Amino acid sequence: QVQLVEPGGGLVQAGGSLRLSCAASGSTSGNYRMGWFRQAPGKEREFVAAINWSSTVTYYADSMKGRFTISRDNAKNTMYLQMNSLKPEDTAVYYCAADHSGGTVRTGRNWNYWGQGTQVTVSS
Repeated sequence: QVQLVEPGGGLVQAGGSLRLSCAASGSTSGNYRMGWFRQAPGKEREFVAAINWSSTVTYYADSMKGRFTISRDNAKNTMYLQMNSLKPEDTAVYYCAADHSGGTVRTGRNWNYWGQGTQVTVSS
């Protein structure tokens, strides 16, 4: 069992930046990937980014490339999402996730553990 905690979130103006974090606890031994999804009201959950155990491979949704950066610190069991050049359409609840089983990172069903989510609001 793995528990994921997402402190923070926040409100920023368009063009601003925000850094999200996700701390894992519980059965965190062994290699596992981590990632981020987001969901706006009335919309389905959308893949944002993912990173492997050794931080040698990252994945981003096309709309995030060049603006968002995913990273992790395994000594702290913590993952980060640096968001720059934020747009109003980035407004959503952001969820962190972790997984041991693999599969396509863009599909939510391929992730075993989920955080509670944190609200990110980007104003005009």
